[in-house]
Amino acid sequence: MKIRNLLLAILTVSSTLAFAQEQRIKEEGKTLFNPHWFMQVQVGAAHTIGEAKFTDLISPAAALNVGYKFAPAFGARIGVSGWQAKAGWVTPSQSYQYKYLQGNLDLMADLSALFCGFNPDRVFNGYLFAGVGFNHAFDNDEANALDTRAYEMEYLWQDSQNLVAGRLGLGCDLRLNDRLAINIEGNANILSDKFNSKKAGNCDWQFNVLVGLSIKFGKSYTKTAPVYYEPEPVVEQPKAEPVVEKPQPKPAPVVTVEPMKQSVFFALNSAKIQDDQLAKIESLVKHLEKYPTAKVAVTGYADKETGNPGINMTLSEKRANNVADVLKAKGIAADRIVTDFKGDTVQPNTNPTENRVSICVVE
Repeated sequence: MKIRNLLLAILTVSSTLAFAQEQRIKEEGKTLFNPHWFMQVQVGAAHTIGEAKFTDLISPAAALNVGYKFAPAFGARIGVSGWQAKAGWVTPSQSYQYKYLQGNLDLMADLSALFCGFNPDRVFNGYLFAGVGFNHAFDNDEANALDTRAYEMEYLWQDSQNLVAGRLGLGCDLRLNDRLAINIEGNANILSDKFNSKKAGNCDWQFNVLVGLSIKFGKSYTKTAPVYYEPEPVVEQPKAEPVVEKPQPKPAPVVTVEPMKQSVFFALNSAKIQDDQLAKIESLVKHLEKYPTAKVAVTGYADKETGNPGINMTLSEKRANNVADVLKAKGIAADRIVTDFKGDTVQPNTNPTENRVSICVVE
């Protein structure tokens, strides 16, 4: 029997704890963006538009960028790119290569975050960028060594030259983990017609296709823990004592009390009674003085649209108590005042701002 009673007690306690856990109100945690630095290391191929075959003008390229993402959808980066460029012509078929380095400043827009919202666990993140560059071209010996009698290059340069470039492109990061992603990017650089030594009457375009790694530094996001709110405990009322009838005196004449209701409004997150509400309390005092047997019920409320249940419950209690304190200060006996508070569990008015209130009912 003892074992049986012990098992029943354990089951009862377990059921009570489980029920209490189910009654807890859960507010899910949030994922918050953290501004952070990042680096991109890229290698690939470059193609400068020219008159030779497409494959004859492909050359190696590399880039290194360091950037700062200051918002979920926006960031900026500086970098250096370059390696080799090629140019040539068809008749007679000749090609030549030269070197260049280009410093870049780009503004970036994260298209995935912009249109789909911030999500640090998303695998594919596409981005768009635009910017400017400063191009330093050098080592043009092959072009200067060619026989240019059949094709005169009007913009042939020798030692080096510096050009301003406009840039734009698209890229994406394929997430590996919180720190690393595979980076794929395509970009176009708009340069002066003098870049490849040939006069074409329009800008020289150079395209790059690059693959590499994106590396994040620091913590790029924070996940807040779920918040649980305990419901208001149910307090059991004590059992009433047996009523012992006693001889009653003759009842006094009954005076009918005229009911009255006043709403004392408060500012956001405040329990202070504002000056423009004092006239309402004065009106309550006069009515209570007119009917000495009447009592007033003061109930405090809070706006559900702001704060949280715990804060709002405390705020509504202060609002009710502050109105009661003013009534007492103006001569109304404490036993004629009944206070209560509902927090944001009850919303007496449809307008959220009108729920920052203490409602006073005289009966």
